Amino acid sequence: MRTLTALAAVLLIAACGDRDAPSGEAFATPPAHDAAAPLAEGGPAEGGEQGGTDDWRQVASAEDASRLGRLAQAWRMARAEAEDKGFAEQVEALGPLVDPNAGLAGQLHPAPGTYRCRTIKLGSNAPGGLAYVEYPWFRCTVELTPGGDLILARAGGSQRSRGLLYPDSERRLIFIGAQALGAETGYPDYGDQPIRDQVGVFERIGPERWRLAIPWPRVEAKLEILELVK
Repeated sequence: MRTLTALAAVLLIAACGDRDAPSGEAFATPPAHDAAAPLAEGGPAEGGEQGGTDDWRQVASAEDASRLGRLAQAWRMARAEAEDKGFAEQVEALGPLVDPNAGLAGQLHPAPGTYRCRTIKLGSNAPGGLAYVEYPWFRCTVELTPGGDLILARAGGSQRSRGLLYPDSERRLIFIGAQALGAETGYPDYGDQPIRDQVGVFERIGPERWRLAIPWPRVEAKLEILELVK
């Protein structure tokens, strides 16, 4: 991923984690170190990352490739559980954000700059877990590296993710990354700690609006959605 025309990109999401305050609970502003912290370096920018390949299939583990292959199942089961457990109105209000067919062709890469982002979690991956969680908005930034990778950072939350966006089709990119937790200042590389790994599908769903859908995340939900807006 040494050039922009290779369409390879890096996605860095400082995603809200287990300890973020869901919408409706007491929440003022992100801690100061989250809201203003500079982006941590997660590997050599020049020349691209993950071996310089633009083929996500050469990077994703078989287990994570299987997660991506079961994306439609995650959408179906996660939405059904949230609606069945009393959150149908909240889910409906999200509109195209929770429409599995809302992805649009073209303009898949957000331009470098500052964005707002939030996380929605649908369904639960454990008995007794919450079927719907909506987190507050945080600041995100998109940065283009000298190596041609696109970095998107979410500057808040107790779980912060870093990864790459790989070309896949005219309607979607594939995200492959890993999480940092708590007060950690760096980010693990994908594959170093499988429990931290994440994979997902990145799509444009409207003018200056994108989403990252992570099927079968390793914690909490059946489907995790990051909304990104200008």
